[in-house]
Amino acid sequence: GEFWDALNYGHEGLEYNQDGHRQRTVNWIDAAKGNCAAFDFTTKGILQEACARNELWRLIDSQGKPPGVLGHWPSHAVTFTDNHDTGSTQAHWPFVSNRILWGYAYILTHPGTPFVFWDHVFEWGEDVSNEVQALVQARRAAGISSRSKIHIVKAEGGLYCATVSGKKKTLHMKIGERQWSPGTEAELFTSGPGYAVWLEE
Repeated sequence: GEFWDALNYGHEGLEYNQDGHRQRTVNWIDAAKGNCAAFDFTTKGILQEACARNELWRLIDSQGKPPGVLGHWPSHAVTFTDNHDTGSTQAHWPFVSNRILWGYAYILTHPGTPFVFWDHVFEWGEDVSNEVQALVQARRAAGISSRSKIHIVKAEGGLYCATVSGKKKTLHMKIGERQWSPGTEAELFTSGPGYAVWLEE
């Protein structure tokens, strides 16, 4: 389902605390008796702001969880970078184009049910298409599900990294301009400018 409500903005732009916005989406799912999932607009709004401005400290809430619906009711969160309303020819609220793979590196490695936008795979060129597919393969190889456990390692200016426990393997990921590696026996699965994904047995 889709419940598109405005995020909370203040005098200086997008506010850090979006708990109220997230709760309104959760309430909407509750009203449907939990029989549907919903596009996680809270995550989209925070993620695209964080990536555009390198303000990756936004990607953790006051409880140490991902700040969107995926951090609190992941089995009912459909995560996405863009859909036919926000992106494409309508472009009502598009994800910043030069950081689109940061967005996919986030949603495809995290709990929730990630949505891959047709335009990005089939109209944004071979490089973007191939990397999105590589990130999908990383999710499958690790066995990440909508309910996988996540531990946010760091969420700071210029660096976000997390570890996600899949059914098959542990996945480590990072986005941001600063360097980081899991420092374990993890093997690099895929990477690009400002993002990387590792898998560990």
